[in-house]
Amino acid sequence: MKKAKIFGISAAVLSAAVLLTACGSKSSTEKTEDAPTNYTYVYSTDPTTFDYVSTNQSVNSGIYSNFQDGLMENDPDGNYVGALAKSWSVSDDGKTYTYKLRSGINWVQADGSTYAPIKASDFVTGMKHAVDTKSTMLYLVQPLIEGLDDYVNGKTKDFSKVGITADDEAGTVSYHLNEAASYWNSLTAYSILFPINSDFLKSKGEDFGKVSSPDNLLYSGPFTLSNFTSKSVIEMKANPSYWDKKNVHIKNIKLNYYDGSQPGNLFKQFDKDVYTEATVYPNDSSYKDVEKSYKDDVNFGLTGSSTYNITFNLNRQSYKMTKKTESKEKESTKKAILNRDFRAAISYSLNRVDYLAQVSGKDGAENKVRNSLVPTNFVNIDGKPYGDTVKSELDSLDSSVWKDTDITTGNNSTYNTTVAKAEFDKAKTALEKEGVQFPIHLDLPQDQSSTLLINEAKSLKESIESTLGKDNVVIDLYLTDQDSYYAGTYMATSGAQSDFDISTASGWGPDYVDPSTYLNIYDSRHGDMLQTLGLTGTETEKSSAAQTAAIKAVGLDKYDTLLDDAAKYTDTKDLDKRYTAYAKAEAHLLNSFVQIPVQADGGLPKLSKVVPFSTAYGQAGVMNGVTTTRYKYTKLQNKVVDQKQYDEAYAKFKKANEKATTLDEAKD
Repeated sequence: MKKAKIFGISAAVLSAAVLLTACGSKSSTEKTEDAPTNYTYVYSTDPTTFDYVSTNQSVNSGIYSNFQDGLMENDPDGNYVGALAKSWSVSDDGKTYTYKLRSGINWVQADGSTYAPIKASDFVTGMKHAVDTKSTMLYLVQPLIEGLDDYVNGKTKDFSKVGITADDEAGTVSYHLNEAASYWNSLTAYSILFPINSDFLKSKGEDFGKVSSPDNLLYSGPFTLSNFTSKSVIEMKANPSYWDKKNVHIKNIKLNYYDGSQPGNLFKQFDKDVYTEATVYPNDSSYKDVEKSYKDDVNFGLTGSSTYNITFNLNRQSYKMTKKTESKEKESTKKAILNRDFRAAISYSLNRVDYLAQVSGKDGAENKVRNSLVPTNFVNIDGKPYGDTVKSELDSLDSSVWKDTDITTGNNSTYNTTVAKAEFDKAKTALEKEGVQFPIHLDLPQDQSSTLLINEAKSLKESIESTLGKDNVVIDLYLTDQDSYYAGTYMATSGAQSDFDISTASGWGPDYVDPSTYLNIYDSRHGDMLQTLGLTGTETEKSSAAQTAAIKAVGLDKYDTLLDDAAKYTDTKDLDKRYTAYAKAEAHLLNSFVQIPVQADGGLPKLSKVVPFSTAYGQAGVMNGVTTTRYKYTKLQNKVVDQKQYDEAYAKFKKANEKATTLDEAKD
């Protein structure tokens, strides 16, 4: 998301901005007519495209989520409610979903003028455009929608054979699935299923969605783009023709570019009443002024469903960002990374609380520690948290490693120097027999402009080297300009472009409510995040001998089989079996240590004038203010939110969220 997504360099700043305010209190301390309507804060990475059906990077979806509506959205209490869809129904066999569109909703241009009515056939156009542009999100729907896989692979050239039918006169669009998919409705809140006007698409051609002009888009959502200037500013204004204007309380949004340097300036701009909110940093010199003036106003907010991790490059090919000078060093590092016990030792030698405290401070760090890829409470199995089953599977795989590890979010038990040293000793014995040269040098690139992330990298280096010894492992920090850093990490589109040994540049947020949305990203055949492991999907291009060997060495071939076993359970009556099978797959992935979960998004200390819990709340998709920066529903106030107001709002939200509605029946 946003959703399927990689997270940018200063995403911590933005995720905190959203998560402190997300969710749904119905009250404010001020009269609506007196409340501010202009929101100002920062963004950290330039968007690259606003073609919302073709891209899944959060730097894009975090902006375009404000421009478009899908069939469904989340409200502030966490309910799924109709957006462009007025009502919907599901066939008895769970394979056909039909949506009745709201009448009288129009596409508008950037200046707010009406272009054309939104029609059911626009959803067909949107899906065909996704195929034509080889959308990075196709993997979400290609195996689900009837005939779509055949069309994508050229077995049929007739798009009418694809299982999307539209009746413009009746105002209905239907999706015909190969198998029942219990999470389908939550997927409609993701942009791969958003509509596009065919006439406008034809008129724009290759310019459709380009960030060079607000006029390269039509708008169906709560805001329109008024200005984007690269590495300067993004400005949005309320859509005057939006169908649900009563829930759009902000009239103007201004996001100033922030490169990650001088983090204390965020507070200074807030204190001057320039910014509506600001992340504050306990380790920064500015924090003494925060405590002096806003002692009772710093709130940490909720952690979110996105997981940031450390990834190993299993098949490194690019060495532009390296301190290695000899081929022997490179070969030794490659062999070490392919050793499971070595990767386990790296994981257990990282003090995640110290690492996260560089940004969050010690008070907030432990709450953010994420020890699993899928949040342990994301779904339930037989009435118990999904993570309980994952932990049981981990214990059966290797109790010597996992027996004392609590994989729930918010604890630091994955830092265990005893386990780390024991695993490293096993790795070193095996690697020395392979002729590996010690110490192992691991290149860790970082953006030289980001003060906070450099501090985190230094903490990681100190923790691992002090635990395992510099004569065994050395973390080589490679500081470079932002463009080079992005090219080798965040923006890399293939394994060959990924230029690191270990990287902290990636993370993942769910596209829909099902464990597969996290776990499929490392499917070695077509996983969406394989490039963060230095791999390219084997169904995307022919695998090299080195990649094939790496996949087998770390057990991703077995992981693929476990994913296939879980995907066989499609009936809603078999959800416990499905989730149990995915828990087994996740345990295999975690036990391989090819990726190391480190932190949840959100949960950072903030000052804010956003009414707490006024933004839409959701765990997946781009139609809420938690998994992306969508500002519909968000309310502002003149005074700074204090702890008392936050706690009262959270209590109301929590009670309402527990009663949030499901998606398995027709709504109107």
